[in-house]
Amino acid sequence: MSSRHLLSNLAQRYPGLISLNVALGFSGALFNGISTALIIPVLLSFLGEPIATKGLPPVIQALLSPFVGGSGQQNLLLMTSAIILLLLFKNIAAYANALVSGALKRTLSNDLRERGLRLLLDVDIDFYVKTGIGDIINRLNNEVSRAASAIATLTRTVTVSITVLVFVSLLLALSWQLTIVSTALLAVVASVNQYSIGRSKQFGKELSESSRAYSTSVLDLLSGMRLVRCTANETHEYQRLKKLIGDREEAEFKAQAVSALIDPVSEMTGIVALLLIVLIGRSVLGNQVEAFSAVLLTYLFLLFRTLPLIAQLNGARSQLANISPSIEIASDFLRQDNKPFMKNGSIPFTALKQGIHFQNLSLTYPGQKKPVLSEVDLHLPKNTTLALVGSSGAGKSTLADLLPRFYDPTQGCILIDGQDLRSLDFKSLRRSMGIVSQDTFLFNASIRDNIAYGCADATDSAIMEAAKQANAHEFILQLPQGFDTQIGDRGVLLSGGQRQRIAIARALLQNPEILILDEATSALDTVSERLVQEAIDHLSRDRTTLVIAHRLSTVQKADQIAVMDQGRVVELGSHQQLMAKNGYYARLCDMQFEDKTQIKFELNQTQLAKTSHQFRTLLNGVIGLLGLMIDGIVETPEEQQEYTQGAYYSALNLIKSLERLEHDPEKPQLEESLQFPAQAIQVQT
Repeated sequence: MSSRHLLSNLAQRYPGLISLNVALGFSGALFNGISTALIIPVLLSFLGEPIATKGLPPVIQALLSPFVGGSGQQNLLLMTSAIILLLLFKNIAAYANALVSGALKRTLSNDLRERGLRLLLDVDIDFYVKTGIGDIINRLNNEVSRAASAIATLTRTVTVSITVLVFVSLLLALSWQLTIVSTALLAVVASVNQYSIGRSKQFGKELSESSRAYSTSVLDLLSGMRLVRCTANETHEYQRLKKLIGDREEAEFKAQAVSALIDPVSEMTGIVALLLIVLIGRSVLGNQVEAFSAVLLTYLFLLFRTLPLIAQLNGARSQLANISPSIEIASDFLRQDNKPFMKNGSIPFTALKQGIHFQNLSLTYPGQKKPVLSEVDLHLPKNTTLALVGSSGAGKSTLADLLPRFYDPTQGCILIDGQDLRSLDFKSLRRSMGIVSQDTFLFNASIRDNIAYGCADATDSAIMEAAKQANAHEFILQLPQGFDTQIGDRGVLLSGGQRQRIAIARALLQNPEILILDEATSALDTVSERLVQEAIDHLSRDRTTLVIAHRLSTVQKADQIAVMDQGRVVELGSHQQLMAKNGYYARLCDMQFEDKTQIKFELNQTQLAKTSHQFRTLLNGVIGLLGLMIDGIVETPEEQQEYTQGAYYSALNLIKSLERLEHDPEKPQLEESLQFPAQAIQVQT
């Protein structure tokens, strides 16, 4: 879509508003011109000069003819009333024109933004990989708004041009000789303005570039604030953004300086033109003594009213030149022929009956030569789990992205119950899928809204049940506002494990038939991983699941494990079958479990002394209290009851600690002994 095509398309979408704007502008110009032509004769009448049409140009005679014939006082009253009425109509038309012009600009801005948003929601994921988010935001907000103002500016240009034509017609009717002189003088103004317009276009391009750089940098800064803080780069980032702000301010100043040059040049030239016209007018109209004053004064007054209109016209041209780069940027942004769009299928997806077949898939990203996937052939029967494992860059996530049609393969196809995935309606297909990834995205909204995203009609009881099944209900209730707690940008107020459980609750509420888990527990600590894994096990039950795993311990129970390397499937089978092959998968397991064993050994060595000390402390307390009672040192029944209770709670804490140690040898989490009488501490055992 070219710039002219964009403007033409916008104009065709709103012909009523544009026509009304032009009609109001023409009406205002007509009322303005007639009232201006009548002002000088009225003023002369107030000064005692009679209204005479002899020797006046035909246009003035035609305007004055309704007011000739009556008494002088009556004619004067009629002319004054006519001028006031015309000025009233002119200002009403100008006011209505301003309202219509503002409505037109807002309508065009909203139209372009809506089209931009529609495009962003329809374009393929690959577009976002290659285009910065800051650049997109700048185009959608700043450039689109500036481009939309082009139509309003063009309409204003047409309106002002009509007004200028009305005034020029009146000037020609008064004296074509003086009009030729005025035109020659105004040509000087036009040449100066043409230079200014060229410079304004250049500075407008610089302004667009500086705005884009600033918007992109601010978004990067806000997104990477943690990195900025941990590297102590606040001063560097401040200076960098300060320079971008300065560059943007400089570009705005240059554009403003050029635009502001138009009015003083026009004014100076206009004053010179008025003086020259008075001198020339004496020689041109000097032989018409009776009409000389009225004609010359009327001409000068019309010309004086015309010069600001010409300045407005030049200003509008300068503004159009300034925003022309934004029109080009908006046109390129709204183009569809240079962006990837996925063709939607026509068959709605209802239910999975048999399974999924990744049939001889190959994929090469646009603009790259090396394939990311090569001849991948896998089966995923209904209600089974297929795990994808391998080193980073093996193509696991890319293969998973093909299932919801974030990309289409360059060769091969994905069959669902024997039906090509590309023939299915991808909206109905994606609604039947639940995706939980390592990089969980949460909106800056309440927990309730995040869980219910995608299920707008979900009830509170369904949301709470999903949270319980995702092991999230307990921590949610401990938050200040419970389910109504605002969680900040991308859920920053929650821990990684909490964010994952919210995402799992969201997937549970959707009740997906097909589940995709992309390293959902790889970035979590041991406790969070256990809670999340329990929620995932519940979510995966009786579902068709595709799992991408970095920790091999989480996929040992999968029905099939596909080992990938450099975009190919190198091994396929269950955990036991792959271990028996003693191949690539077995080596991966050996490396991971060997590291884990070493970590366990080191943890046991460091915790052994601490654990032994805590157990001995608890036992000493129990034995000390019992020893006091056996030796008969206890004097009162109340003291005996206190010692018995202390021994009981110490023994109970010891049992709980042993249970925790048995449950998790890496983290015994021993209970602290309850306080008991100080005498027991001193007992030697």
